[in-house]
Amino acid sequence: MVLLTDDEKRMDIQEKYGIYGESQAIKEIVAVIKQVAPTDITVLITGESGVGKELVARAIHGESKRANGPFVIVNSGAIPEGILESELFGHEKGAFTGAIETRKGYFEMADGGTIFLDEIGDMPISTQVKILRVIEIGEFMRVGSSQLRKVDVRVIAATNKNLEEEVKRGNFREDLYYRLRSVNIYIPPLRDRREDIPILFEKFVAQFCEKNKVAFSGITDDAMQVLISYHWPGNVRELKNFVESILVLESGKIIDAGMVRKYLKYDFAQFDYTRNLPIKYGKPGEQADRELIYRALIDMKNDLIEIKNLLGNLADFIARQIASPLALPEAKVDLKTGTVVENYSLIDMEKRMIKAALDRFNWNKRLAAKALQISERTLYRKIKEYGLEEEREKK
Repeated sequence: MVLLTDDEKRMDIQEKYGIYGESQAIKEIVAVIKQVAPTDITVLITGESGVGKELVARAIHGESKRANGPFVIVNSGAIPEGILESELFGHEKGAFTGAIETRKGYFEMADGGTIFLDEIGDMPISTQVKILRVIEIGEFMRVGSSQLRKVDVRVIAATNKNLEEEVKRGNFREDLYYRLRSVNIYIPPLRDRREDIPILFEKFVAQFCEKNKVAFSGITDDAMQVLISYHWPGNVRELKNFVESILVLESGKIIDAGMVRKYLKYDFAQFDYTRNLPIKYGKPGEQADRELIYRALIDMKNDLIEIKNLLGNLADFIARQIASPLALPEAKVDLKTGTVVENYSLIDMEKRMIKAALDRFNWNKRLAAKALQISERTLYRKIKEYGLEEEREKK
């Protein structure tokens, strides 16, 4: 019998569950997976959308004593509030209009295995207390029933929200938060572990080529540098989609920096197309449609918040300019008539603010977006809208 070293065990888990990377962050995450998997402890996985939270959850389940049991995934935020409890805990026949037969919920389906509650930060607070009860004593009741039922389920939850802040705002139960975060695994965004990008690129290329029987002609060093320097707002999911797109659309060609910029430019558009691909959860089409609609509503809400922040910043900026008249941009005056012939609109002022922030941080868009209190996605949209890249290139 050959004994594996710790590094070999780590690489075995990474290969088995697709958690690719050689960064210290990924190594530490895999080490935690190995520690918590044999137990039944509740795990909270946090990180931005697309970082691979589901892969980590699968690895914990797959390395646990429950590996032969079911692994049930629930996208908590994608299920309408009105039917969430029925989906989670099941219902009795006649419990409500449309309940034509008794139905098991996700918790019963996961009995003996693991349930993965994704996007738990979007779960209604009225349902959170029932989740807490299942986690603590394994008991629940189906909708329309007064009979207590017991299940043996391990709970792994995930969110891209700051639950501590959600607790302060009253959107998330404090007791459930502390119960969930017995162990918290944070997955950093791809831009914070850029050394993993070439590895992920090669893995995704190999997987796609093998599955689709296509050849890969290679990538130039310059092109790889562009990939490494890109900010990847959609994280690993975006990189994988990018690889698949460019392999299909530039089939048989050596990928150069121009091609990479061309397709990354496409992703800079104001709408993140990758978010509209259905998640392969093995769910019915109707449920996948509900998820897409929900995501679109969340995007609209985030955009409104960002617009509000931007307007707030603009108002502050104008107030400061009024308080310091010398700082105001000079208006052009017709000396003959004494009338102002050029003035600055709100759009001009917004453009100046964004340009000033970019110059201040040497065009580091992440820092500029943070200073402006808008998302990088919005910043890229504004840069394109105002043609700031073109202005910069002309200098």
